[in-house]
Amino acid sequence: MPNDNLLISPYGGRLIDLCVSAEERDDVLAEASRLPSIQISMRSMCDLELLATGGFSPLTGFMGRADYERVLEEMRLADGTLWPIPVTLPVEKSHFGSDRIVLRDVHNNPLAIMEISDIYRWDAEREALAVLGTTDPHHPLVAEMARWGKFYAAGRLRVINLPRYYDFTDLRRTPAEVRRLLQAMGRPNVVAFQTRNPMHRIHEELTKRAAAQVDGSLLIHPVVGMTKPGDIDHFTRVRSYRLLVEKYYDPGRTLLSLLPLAMRMAGPREAVWHAIIRRNYGANHFIVGRDHAGPGNDSTGKPFYGPYAAQELLAHYAHEIGVTMIPFTELVYLKREGRYVTIDEVPPGAEISSISGTQVRDEYLAKGRLLPEWFTRPETAEILRQMYPPRHRQGFCVWFTGLSGAGKSTIAAILNVLLLERGRTPTVLDGDVVRTHLSKGLGFSREDRDTNILRIGFVASAVVKAGGAVICAAVSPYRAARNECRTMIGSDQFIEVFVDTPLEVCEQRDVKGLYAKARRGELRGFTGIDDPYEPPVNPELTLTTTDVTPEENARKIIRYLEEKGFLEG
Repeated sequence: MPNDNLLISPYGGRLIDLCVSAEERDDVLAEASRLPSIQISMRSMCDLELLATGGFSPLTGFMGRADYERVLEEMRLADGTLWPIPVTLPVEKSHFGSDRIVLRDVHNNPLAIMEISDIYRWDAEREALAVLGTTDPHHPLVAEMARWGKFYAAGRLRVINLPRYYDFTDLRRTPAEVRRLLQAMGRPNVVAFQTRNPMHRIHEELTKRAAAQVDGSLLIHPVVGMTKPGDIDHFTRVRSYRLLVEKYYDPGRTLLSLLPLAMRMAGPREAVWHAIIRRNYGANHFIVGRDHAGPGNDSTGKPFYGPYAAQELLAHYAHEIGVTMIPFTELVYLKREGRYVTIDEVPPGAEISSISGTQVRDEYLAKGRLLPEWFTRPETAEILRQMYPPRHRQGFCVWFTGLSGAGKSTIAAILNVLLLERGRTPTVLDGDVVRTHLSKGLGFSREDRDTNILRIGFVASAVVKAGGAVICAAVSPYRAARNECRTMIGSDQFIEVFVDTPLEVCEQRDVKGLYAKARRGELRGFTGIDDPYEPPVNPELTLTTTDVTPEENARKIIRYLEEKGFLEG
């Protein structure tokens, strides 16, 4: 029998378990049927599952104010325990007419009863700056936070049901289950590998070397909850992980298991958080790469976080967490020798082969080419080729934004004809038309305007995911809502077109007389007059209309789509 204490202990000393017993379950379900309830988001559902099963040990529930405040300011819980990321439950109201509420999923299935002990107002800008280091709405979580409820609720949780999955059920394991399997492998050292992307040969080589270096087991632990918008879906990724592990890894020292985590893309703080979570699953070593959990570039085109900031912060706290940071060593492929070596082992004059992430997307997947075998296993290359058609068969969204009267609809109408000429049949979502049908009944408050724009974004995202082309033409005055639409649709498929027409020109063109009414005070909250228009910071295209015809502008967009591969030249 293996030693029960072989692995590192959970963070805080024990695994938290919030699930009610089988004997209690019927009584708790009956109680839930009589209580008020709320539906929680996918993010909160992921958090609830990891709270319930101990993945977030030592947390025993969503954070109350005392823990939350100290986490923001010091990366510590109220009792001083290191913890870098808030785990909170956003709600719309400050009271529910009961001190107990039922948490339900989107299908209204009961998940848990919360006995509310704390409801407090929070500040999205303050939290974003503290945790993410930015308030730039190009950060996907910043854009998302703008839509959360204005209060956080906390209290004792009695979990009735964990979220139910129908995919890869044999790979979905609780921390306790993962620990039992690692324990049976008989090695006290466990190296965890975090991934939200496909694994290529370089990842395979690195993970094998890391496990051998510490004579340990390897936990390949991909995130399948919420990752960066636009990432390859987990169905595709897990199919490739499974094939790799079954064919190319030692089954006696390798475990593949899925992690239902909702990532925050918080860079350095998130790296520390990931290490703590992996300790709860039994790992005492954790591989961290360049820009770990980084969301890419900000509105100015610069990375949100430094390339080694995550490694440095985790190394600083590694002793306190009890998890050793293993840096992702840069490996290169020696073409003539057919092997990988570290960058400092390259012989003078050796021929090196390399492919960047951009080349993978643009030179191979976007063009329907198989990735070379030295770079990735044939099984992975084939799965990616099947799931990701060439760029000219992928969906995209051209999103026009600008003041009323700027010329958006006119250019959009011409673009529609030009795309039809090229064999693409676009879905056109014009702001005025959408308000007549999809958004009938909405007013012009900021909240209603955001709702209208997000409805357009939701429809556009569904069309793009199905491989279709979408043209959206709406004032969409607020950056946060536009960036949330970018997140829904996918940054690579979202083409923001700023129609930059001066206000005075828009007023001259105003055949409906709306600007004049706004100037007289007959229309309140009119964009550009008494309500702000927030121009894009870094749009894909900026068009002017006082010196360029609508047709010329439409053809500029066509050329851009050709350059990006969405249209064949």
